[in-house]
Amino acid sequence: MAIAIAFTINKSLNTSSFQCNHHDAKRSVSKASHFTHYRTILIWYMRDLSNTKERKTFRINVEYDHLCKLAWSPDSKAILGFKALDNTIEVYRIDRKDGFFNSYGKSIIFPRAHENDDVISLAIACNGRFIMSASNKTDLILWDIRGNILEKINTFTMSNYCAKISPCGRFVGVSGYAPDVKLWEVKFNKNGTYEKTVRAFELVGHHAGVWDFAFDHDSSHIATVCKDGTWKLFDINIDYAQGESPKCLLTAEYENKAVSPLIAVSNFAHVIAIAVANSVHLFSGLTGELDETISNIFNDNIMAISFDPLGLQLFIAGDRQVRVFHNITGYKVGIEAAKKKLKDGKITSATQERLEKQIEEYKEFIEKFS
Repeated sequence: MAIAIAFTINKSLNTSSFQCNHHDAKRSVSKASHFTHYRTILIWYMRDLSNTKERKTFRINVEYDHLCKLAWSPDSKAILGFKALDNTIEVYRIDRKDGFFNSYGKSIIFPRAHENDDVISLAIACNGRFIMSASNKTDLILWDIRGNILEKINTFTMSNYCAKISPCGRFVGVSGYAPDVKLWEVKFNKNGTYEKTVRAFELVGHHAGVWDFAFDHDSSHIATVCKDGTWKLFDINIDYAQGESPKCLLTAEYENKAVSPLIAVSNFAHVIAIAVANSVHLFSGLTGELDETISNIFNDNIMAISFDPLGLQLFIAGDRQVRVFHNITGYKVGIEAAKKKLKDGKITSATQERLEKQIEEYKEFIEKFS
């Protein structure tokens, strides 16, 4: 399994962010993070991270500019970056030999679209059909992979705070100064030709602007974190075309401070992680209760947070570093979820045996860190 971490750095700035992209685990899983500090993209292979003597890296130089956003292509054969000074998206093709990256080249430069605005998001759909960029104003742009604009959307949020593509590649969502999260469905025909983007549904219930939101791995849930000091978990596994609306499953409070928080959701929405300043709070996705707080992870504020595709590890970026933690809360919630299923008399003997074995394995893992 080829796993890589990429950093982009600009020496003139002291900001950072982190992005995680993944696709078919049978092929590869790529994690991309970038720290704007040296006008360089650095790629590390996760299999080598624990071996400091044999650690391999691959470097991509960003000429006369720095990248403020970064995204991997679904096949891990290219990296997209948003150039801060030139205000354009640039695509870098990456070639491999014997399982390692060995060369790169510029592939495409997109036309300018977000004139004089700060770009808050850059992402590519898991199926590779479209790319999304969004600014801190109210514009969200959908591109094809050749740099042609498919759609320009006015989000009417007054100011965009966060924009993301669902892991299934079906929806784009945006949050901002308005107290809701808006989602659109990006539609293609059977031949893969773009048709249109339609308003799908909204996540409502907050009383102030929504700082951040996150999908779980199968796009069935979204967690939101708001200025009003609350977070919510929504079930979005609905047929909105038939009039169904998202269901709010949980509402809970978090430690609200004078900095904008970040949120991440593990698979099956078992764990909701909220980063505030330099600490992370881990909540149960079943009960909404706070399970653990990891305090003072960095000297400065956390810049980004993400679970790995299996929900076993939590990646946290800040201070020009990425730190990785075992998702112990996820194991605890996994035990509770398995016990809940065991109480249901409608399971087979094979399922019962599997759940009992899973509970024992999870308990043994937690015991190692107790």
